[in-house]
Amino acid sequence: MPTVQRWRGLAATGLTLLALGLVLVVLTAPDRLDEMSPSAFLRLPVELVVLVALLLALPDRARRVRGLVVATAGLLLGVLAVFKLLDLGFGQALNRPFDPMIDWRYASDLVGTVRGSAPGALGVVLLAVAGLVLLAALLVVPLALRRVCRSAVRHRPATVRVVSVLLPVWVALSLLGTRAGTVPVASDAAASYALAQVTRVPSQLRDQREFARAAADDPARDTPAADLLTGLRGKDVLVVFVESYGRVALDDPGLSPGVEATLDEGTRRLERDGYRARSAWLTSPTFGAISWLAHATLQSGLWVDSQQRYDHLVTTDRETLSSLFGRSGWRTVASVPANDRDWPQGAFYGFDHVYDSRNVGYRGPRFGYPTMPDQFTLEAFQQAELAPRDRRPVMAEIDLISSHAPWSRTPELLPQESVGDGSVYAGMPETLPSEADIWPDAARVRAAYADSIAYSLQSVVSFLSTYADDDLVVVLLGDHQPATIVSGGSGDDPGHDVPVTVIAKDPAVVEALGPRGSDWGWDPGMRPSDDAPVWRMDAFRDELLRAYGPEDHTGTARAVTR
Repeated sequence: MPTVQRWRGLAATGLTLLALGLVLVVLTAPDRLDEMSPSAFLRLPVELVVLVALLLALPDRARRVRGLVVATAGLLLGVLAVFKLLDLGFGQALNRPFDPMIDWRYASDLVGTVRGSAPGALGVVLLAVAGLVLLAALLVVPLALRRVCRSAVRHRPATVRVVSVLLPVWVALSLLGTRAGTVPVASDAAASYALAQVTRVPSQLRDQREFARAAADDPARDTPAADLLTGLRGKDVLVVFVESYGRVALDDPGLSPGVEATLDEGTRRLERDGYRARSAWLTSPTFGAISWLAHATLQSGLWVDSQQRYDHLVTTDRETLSSLFGRSGWRTVASVPANDRDWPQGAFYGFDHVYDSRNVGYRGPRFGYPTMPDQFTLEAFQQAELAPRDRRPVMAEIDLISSHAPWSRTPELLPQESVGDGSVYAGMPETLPSEADIWPDAARVRAAYADSIAYSLQSVVSFLSTYADDDLVVVLLGDHQPATIVSGGSGDDPGHDVPVTVIAKDPAVVEALGPRGSDWGWDPGMRPSDDAPVWRMDAFRDELLRAYGPEDHTGTARAVTR
């Protein structure tokens, strides 16, 4: 019997030590993966010391009060653990922390992305594991703190001695600024983190009011249709977004050779077909995902860098590029192949028609998350909108998604005339590298990303070269940088810049962008140089109206504000 009791005592002590370890990890763990290191956990969290001191100061008769204090502290610590886990995930995907005021609205989009990227049972398992981890943090962490606090009170004399030493030690370490690596040993990180979450709320409410005023102040709304886009009259204008086409695709030596070769060869091929191109950089409002913020920013001329701003914007009558083109006589169209359901927010843009995965006539297989290859998306648009002769000029936003994460099963480029209804792709996805082939190795992920960008760009060049329309103008750009597994982040911040290129046959259209030093000053060709102009993406709408308006094209573009 004594042996059984001894083992029970050892098990209880071990469980208490595990609980203490979990509490210390939650209190000291950084909220970014790139800050994780052994030294990051060599900290003395004052929050736990103060909590234990408070419990010891309460008399034994105040057990109910003590229990309420422990329960409240446990709940707060559980919420803190959940927020830190979300910060780790958002930091890896979006290079920014989780925003509790806004980011919960992305839950359904996140579920859809995971299910699309990992179809079948794997997607369900991934979502279930993520949900269980968050639920466990919310339940297990409070229980761990409760066990630690009960043990501290039960062993009051020993705990008093420990607290009597730790509090002065914490003060001394804080005054001396003692550090373990790059972090202070005397830590109040958990309290500071929680305070930052609370104090963020007033600034977000203020931002919401300021954005509402900016959305209402729209000079383009009062511009007569006769004065809009006169330099593009008679042209078909396509705004083509390439998913995750960020500056890293050109600046990173591990990625750029193949992408740069694709752009240079594309420039030469298009020049042979009579096209000209000029390129620069735009700074996207988002990073790693949430593409619709970039689309809304380019279209509206407003900096839409959060779901809160987006949700307000789509309730306003703000003029967009598509509504301005529509008011000036163009037929306006969107091609959104990722959508497999109705898109209520699409009404804000004023499109005459929206194509999605359900009505574009695709008869081929999915390629993971992408519902169809980019080459088919462009071919289907050509046949439905550009091929008919008796029609109005078309303005369209076309989203290319073959370069969407996880960058697996990138299609092979086909002769444009063989694309047809997509049946030609039957069996192709099974012959291409899957997520299981790519994602165990970060180097393979990066290589797969570069290959997918090259494919999307080749698809655009093939489309333009095949149909060689004298009255076609294409604005080709990225929506955001890829996730940090490709582009990096934190200490070596890759930024938010994406390439942008205007392609046309009409010399007047391209020359409106000007040689270096005048007008827009964009670089010739499809590949912008390192010192090409950089604008914020919200500058594009008004600069386009200015460049192709009724006046002489001599405006100067706004510089990006960083």
